[in-house]
Amino acid sequence: MRSLLLALHKPYGVLSQFTPEPGSRWRTLADFGLPAGVYALGRLDADSEGLLLLSDEPGLNNRLLEPARAHRREYWAQVERVPSPAAIARLEHGGLAIDNYKSLPCRASLLSPAPVLAPRDPPIRFRKNVPDSWLALELVEGKNRQVRRMTAAIGHPTLRLIRVRIGEFQLGELTPGKWRELNAKERTAVFG
Repeated sequence: MRSLLLALHKPYGVLSQFTPEPGSRWRTLADFGLPAGVYALGRLDADSEGLLLLSDEPGLNNRLLEPARAHRREYWAQVERVPSPAAIARLEHGGLAIDNYKSLPCRASLLSPAPVLAPRDPPIRFRKNVPDSWLALELVEGKNRQVRRMTAAIGHPTLRLIRVRIGEFQLGELTPGKWRELNAKERTAVFG
């Protein structure tokens, strides 16, 4: 039997699960017509967007998320103000406090020019006197709300967060709410 590996561009306001939480205002993956039997590999918070992989193959979750495998994930974070080179160096160095954990070193850079993306629904808050900028962060770990906590720790709260790559597989032109099956070459790009 052939196993499925799917890429979904998870929109803002969607939980990375099929079952709604009691009293939750968020939608679930059940709203996207995904094939029966697939489950999310990892997760994105409801207020985060971007690439979410799903599969019906047991064991892929560990293969993708086991920290010892150092599987790279890239995020684009829209943050308040423009981080200085020193602030970006703090992100890259690691050691930022996230609950009882210290972040590992990562790659971080300012995205200039800012990426051209579809507007988020609902839009992010706009502050006339506070500029924003975009950062690219490549991590090999995925603690709860990690990118948001890292950018807050350097004084630049995240306004919008999009996962754009897992391994070497890019979100690309997949639009919010759409999904597709990965081919053999794309599977290799995800898992190496």
